[in-house]
Amino acid sequence: MADSKTDAPLPPPTHAQSIASPINLILFALLLTLVYLRLRPKPPPTLSKAPPPIVFRTFTPPMLKPYNGENNMPVYLAVNGKVFDVSNGRNFYGPGGPYENFAGRDASRGLACGSFDEDMLTKDLEGPLDDLKGLGEEEWEAMRGWEERFQEKYLVVGKLVAVGDAEAPKEGS
Repeated sequence: MADSKTDAPLPPPTHAQSIASPINLILFALLLTLVYLRLRPKPPPTLSKAPPPIVFRTFTPPMLKPYNGENNMPVYLAVNGKVFDVSNGRNFYGPGGPYENFAGRDASRGLACGSFDEDMLTKDLEGPLDDLKGLGEEEWEAMRGWEERFQEKYLVVGKLVAVGDAEAPKEGS
C-alpha cells in the first residue's frame, strides 16, 4: 500500500525567495545605523577655559589692600614679605571668614602671635613695613610654620615692599 500523501507532486512555487525582502532591508539598515553610531568619529573633547595666568608682582601695602575678596577680587595676604593667593581658601580668608582681617594685608605679626585683633595689623599703609621687632622665638617659629603651610598650599604671587622702596612700582605703572 502506497501512501497517497507522499506520492502527490509538490505544487510549483509561486514566487522565488529573495534576500532583499522588506524585513531584511529594514534589519540591514538598522545594522548599518548601529555600526555607524558605534564607529563614527567622536568630536574632540572641549577643555574648560584656563584661568588667567598669575604674574609675580611687587606689591606695596596700598596695592595689596584691594585683594581682600570683595567685589569679586582674589584674596591675597602677605606673610614675611611673600604675597600668597589664598583665593582657594576664601571661606577662611575672604569676607565673613575667621581670618578675613588678614585679607589684603600683611598678616605676619597676627599669625605669629596667633591673634586676629586689628591692632596686629599695620595701620599706616604708606609707612614702613612691620619689622616684626618684639617677636619671641616661639612667635618666629609660629610665623615660619604658617609661611611653610602657605607655600605648600597656595601660590606665591608676589612680594611685599614698603611704599617708596626702590623695588616698589611707581605710580601709574
